[in-house]
Amino acid sequence: MPGSSGSASVGGVPGRASVGGSAAVGGARVPGSSGSASVGSARPGVPGRAAVGGAAVGGAAVGGAAVGGAAVGGAPVGRAVPGRASVRPVSPAGPGDSGPGGAGPGRRSRSAGSMDPEAAKRAKRRKIANWSIAAFAVVIMTAGIGIVGLTYAFDDVPDINTFEPEISTIAYADGSEMTKLGEHNRTVVPDEKITPLVKHAVAAAEDKGFYDHSGIDMKGIARAAWNNISGGDTQGASTITQQYARHAAELTGINYNRKIREALLARKIEDNYDKDQIISLYLNAIWFGRGAEGIEAAAKAYFNKTVTKMPGEEGALTASEAAVLASVIKQPEPVQGGHQGYDPARNPEAAKERWAYTLNNMAEKGWITAEERAKAEFPEKSLAKYDPNACQAECVNNKPVGHVLNYVKDELAEMGITDWQQRPYKIKVSINPAMQKAAEDAASRKSKSSPMSKTAENHQAALVAINPTNGQVLAYYGGDDGAGFDFAGRNGGHPPGSTFKMYTLAAGLREGMSMESYWDSTKNVDEERGGREISNAGREDPACGKYCSLEKMTIDSFNVPFYWMTKDMGPDKVVAVARDAGVRTMWTNDDEEINLAEVEPTAVAPSKFDVEVGFGQYKVKVIEHVNGLATLANRGDYNKAHFVVSVEKKNSATGEWVKVNGEQIKPEKKFDTEQIDSMLKVLQKIPGASDGNDHSLAGDRPAFAKSGTWELGKEGGTNGDAWYLGATTQIAAGVWVGTSGARAAIKDPDGSDMYGGDTPGQIWEDFMNAANKAAKYKVESFPEGSSVGDPSVLANGVSPSPKAPETPDNQNPNPNGSPSCEPFDFNCLFGNNGGNNGGGNNNGGGNNQTPSPTPTDGLPVLPGVPGGGGPGNDDDD
Repeated sequence: MPGSSGSASVGGVPGRASVGGSAAVGGARVPGSSGSASVGSARPGVPGRAAVGGAAVGGAAVGGAAVGGAAVGGAPVGRAVPGRASVRPVSPAGPGDSGPGGAGPGRRSRSAGSMDPEAAKRAKRRKIANWSIAAFAVVIMTAGIGIVGLTYAFDDVPDINTFEPEISTIAYADGSEMTKLGEHNRTVVPDEKITPLVKHAVAAAEDKGFYDHSGIDMKGIARAAWNNISGGDTQGASTITQQYARHAAELTGINYNRKIREALLARKIEDNYDKDQIISLYLNAIWFGRGAEGIEAAAKAYFNKTVTKMPGEEGALTASEAAVLASVIKQPEPVQGGHQGYDPARNPEAAKERWAYTLNNMAEKGWITAEERAKAEFPEKSLAKYDPNACQAECVNNKPVGHVLNYVKDELAEMGITDWQQRPYKIKVSINPAMQKAAEDAASRKSKSSPMSKTAENHQAALVAINPTNGQVLAYYGGDDGAGFDFAGRNGGHPPGSTFKMYTLAAGLREGMSMESYWDSTKNVDEERGGREISNAGREDPACGKYCSLEKMTIDSFNVPFYWMTKDMGPDKVVAVARDAGVRTMWTNDDEEINLAEVEPTAVAPSKFDVEVGFGQYKVKVIEHVNGLATLANRGDYNKAHFVVSVEKKNSATGEWVKVNGEQIKPEKKFDTEQIDSMLKVLQKIPGASDGNDHSLAGDRPAFAKSGTWELGKEGGTNGDAWYLGATTQIAAGVWVGTSGARAAIKDPDGSDMYGGDTPGQIWEDFMNAANKAAKYKVESFPEGSSVGDPSVLANGVSPSPKAPETPDNQNPNPNGSPSCEPFDFNCLFGNNGGNNGGGNNNGGGNNQTPSPTPTDGLPVLPGVPGGGGPGNDDDD
């Protein structure tokens, strides 16, 4: 086609010239070459394709093969680009004006006068680039020309209709299938039925020179090789043809063999298909996010439209909508800790920026007019709503275990695995199916065997169980609706009440306190804070007076000692212990969420978490609180609570499943073992502390526990949250009971106020017995705790003397040291405290005064005192 320097159209494909018979195209540019390629006779019968003879690379022939246009094994691997071949005109500066190659027509002779400094620099850079590519070609040829030839000869182009995506699966700890993860949806559309608007948008976004090149980006390949050698970033495919070759062959790993194979397959694709067919294959194959494999599924997922409608037809995609779809391809979904992708529902700002880039390129290439570009608006109104966490396939979102999926997805993202909807994975999680059933049977209102089945309809429970030795979550119940509100963690927290006193004790022990210390229960007013009263929720003061042992105060769960303990050492010490144990999230009285992993305790306590943190005023997540419990059960060694145990990915070449990631158990010593043992020695007395509410486990299995309750406060005056946390050496489990919807009073089935030792305690006991039976765990004991610390540290009480103090004639001495007991007042004499030893009411383990104690409305909030008051007081348990 003599004299042609424009772009000819062949069969509607822009940028392709028909070459019939023999055509000599002088100075044709071969992608990847920096010199002048001599193009011989055109390949007979193939329109627009010219057979490349001995192409020169930087002016040097390498093994008779041209990089970017080499004939390998007798097969042409490259072609000149018709419509772009031209001889550059001589510039006004005269013959020898610098061009893109060496000396020759239109180029300055190296001996012709002095060279402009900038031109010299450009020439030097070209020379270096040419030699780099030549060197890479030598490596390719010497490393295995036979392999390359065989690869080209025998690598068939996969048929798009044979693509059957495999779905990732999640398995329980025993290997049985829990669910399938994600959705694959593909409808293959013939190339002639795909609107050209979409093809042009995708070319503009991914490869705007697509219609002009021969399918291989040699500079990109050389760059990838250099980065592999130099340790730089790995490089992906650049042209659309290479991207399709990589996707179709499912080539994995960034290495020379893959890049060579990818390039050769791309050339074979270019030899067998025209540009219109290639981009259609690409569009039918690639991943767009939202469960969409291919462009037709993507059009429906993002705009509820089809790509088969041509411009002007009703319901056809607009240029703006096509640009959104094209823009998503670069990264459909977020990367943990990195870019959040280009789906407008996930990352609207980045999506709009890339959308504008795509439209600008469409205008530059003439695929839309400048006027159309100027009028284009981002199609927010036509975008389909999308919830990334919604169930998108056969899944378990309608079951309680559905809540686990959200954690699994988060953990996969933390591992860098974000393509689980594109590639098949096998993911094993820690949930034990038998224990999960036990949790649902014990905590769900739908279970007839659950204590919850007889409570009011608005009552809700949550239960989490963790293996203390490794942090694996064994069972998780956050509600019956796996797609609804998760009461166990992801959607908020609850005031933990006296269960938080475990951390207060651990903080005191860190400060040198002893579990054998004594406390003054009569010191129930803080004069330094304007006479603030330290309430025990209306209960009578314990009879031990100034001689109360910390053991008794812990088992009976009186607030007064814990108030002074926290104030004297500082509330930040309690927050620090909670954080170290596993509590990472707390809420202030104003419902401000604080991430304890990102702030120092001194920065938030007492400014946001005041002294009341010592007995559980501030909301926490159930799963994190149980993680803290597990740390204590593991004698001070912390393991992060997690669900994913192992991840396997299918090797596309062999079909074998290969482990690519899994849990990394790294215990962290957070607390002194002897200190924790001394505390657990006391806490082991709580499950069986009350004859009327005994939660001792079957088979005399040793366990420790702590119950807690928090009032409604200003919202009503009765209890709004009740907890029971307890553990053996093998299972740490926690139960919360409150209400769904608006926070309201919680009642036991008999209508009495619910305490931690009542319904929550019974749920815990039922679950633990069933779980231990299902797992066939042996009965194990905790090590015997010993006395540690100094009884005088923090303590404000008086140790009873060996000789009982003098008392009036009409009173009998109290073994606990109180001088105020009436004759034959056995509750006083033996420190029974009204039966309030196990938590709960009269036949639920405590608080059997008649009438029931009058609930308080919370500690008074004093001017300038942060954290005072709050939603209510710990009622005990």
